[in-house]
Amino acid sequence: MPTIMQQTKQLLTIKEASRWASGFLKKDVSDSNISYLVQYGKIKKHNWNNSVFIDVNDLKNYYDSYRGQREVNWKKRLGNDLNWLLSFDHLREKDTTKHVHRLHPYKGKFIPQLVEYFIDSHTDDFKTSAYFKTGDIILDPFSGSGTTLVQAHEIGIHSIGIDVSRFNCMITEIKLLNYDMGALEEEIKRIKNAIINHEADSKTTVFERELLECLADFNNQYFPSPSFKYNVLQGHSNESKYVEEKEKEFLKIYNNLVKKYEIELNHSTGKTFLEKWFIRNVRKEIDFAFEQVKTIKDVKNKKIIAVILSRTIRSCRATTHSDLATLKEPQLTTYYCWKHKKICKPLFSIKTWFDRYASDTVYRLKTFARLKTSTHYSVIPADSRTVNIFKEVERRNKRFHEILQKQKIRGIFTSPPYVGQIDYHEQHAYAYDLFGFERRDEFEIGPLYKGQGAEARASYVDGISKVLLNCKKFLADNFDIFLVANDKYNLYPAIAEQSGMKIINQFKRPVLNRTERDKSPYSEIIFHLKG
Repeated sequence: MPTIMQQTKQLLTIKEASRWASGFLKKDVSDSNISYLVQYGKIKKHNWNNSVFIDVNDLKNYYDSYRGQREVNWKKRLGNDLNWLLSFDHLREKDTTKHVHRLHPYKGKFIPQLVEYFIDSHTDDFKTSAYFKTGDIILDPFSGSGTTLVQAHEIGIHSIGIDVSRFNCMITEIKLLNYDMGALEEEIKRIKNAIINHEADSKTTVFERELLECLADFNNQYFPSPSFKYNVLQGHSNESKYVEEKEKEFLKIYNNLVKKYEIELNHSTGKTFLEKWFIRNVRKEIDFAFEQVKTIKDVKNKKIIAVILSRTIRSCRATTHSDLATLKEPQLTTYYCWKHKKICKPLFSIKTWFDRYASDTVYRLKTFARLKTSTHYSVIPADSRTVNIFKEVERRNKRFHEILQKQKIRGIFTSPPYVGQIDYHEQHAYAYDLFGFERRDEFEIGPLYKGQGAEARASYVDGISKVLLNCKKFLADNFDIFLVANDKYNLYPAIAEQSGMKIINQFKRPVLNRTERDKSPYSEIIFHLKG
């Protein structure tokens, strides 16, 4: 590389940049972290002799503006009482989605580090030995996808999770089960091969191959990466006007290919979720894969592979990448992707995704297996307002029930549903359709479909209060309860009063690392209650 170039730009290779950034930030920054910044146009790419280089000044400016201003800007918008330590801003995504926490997507879950912060007595920066210790029992009456139970199991605390959704309980259970990994891997290999060799529609394979070739040529010409992304982020390009024209231009190519290969896009009338949100070939492959899962004899293996299939079909819904978390309308044509800054397409097969998620699941289960302790757990599909926790645990685990009778439950760590924000059954409607599970939407507290009006808020206060009142019967004396809530309507003082408790402390934290296009800053509060 010419000396003059070094003098003007101080260019580094990807590996050199990762070492520089690690020293600058005083945390591990991998090569892939730097590649991500280049790929998504956060910093400019320089090419020389078929290698990629980065200007160290670009990198420094990015980290300076990102690190220094992020906390300042969030506090300006949300208040100086934000506890920035609880933002976990220093963590990478791979840390906040470690091991089994990413076995299946779930809206509304908190990151595992938040649980650790409050229940792990060995945490350096926040001593919680007065609250929970090894061998205690912790309860999560809104257990969702099981974050509290997984972290308790890793730390050495017994746990009980309750959720009204049967599918949520299934997600939690498969994270905690012990597997014969050799037998599981053989079963997964058999299912993967069956899916790969299954040809629901040979025309679709040829069609998608030609479509991908056309997409690659078109995107390389009109949306070259990462230069296009960099220009958009720097304000050098009118993204909306430009992409509207190019989106229409490629749509003509797509429609001609659909006609050429006689591709069926709609499955049928769209009466069920599976019929509405999946292209016909994908639906055929899903049905075939599920028939294969039904043949698995080992119950634990059947459950985990069913969840792999569920994770797969979620990713294969006919929607844009930006709207994957909150579905709007079926996307049956090519479209400009605001996430990837190029023309993207709907999915026409589950094969690649099932293979990817199966491998990822095995890796995550093995990683967690090395961290697991011998603690007990129980996952209970029930209504936390009325369930008899002791009886349900006795039915599932006699030894755990004996411990429970002796010491009772030390406390609660949970995130109740936020009033009027999520329909918890509906977010996994595809799984309920496929597996035939009974839906119990009417037992949800504060669902989206009930809104956020006065009546909905009153119902929410009543529901959460009844959960706490019921759970109190099974708690030890001097219990501690931590509730993670987005309390924009100030409902939790009333909830505490109705449940005969007091809020003795609260921690306001910013919620970062959201994946949806709507990234407006918001906070949540961890309420600490005692009787």
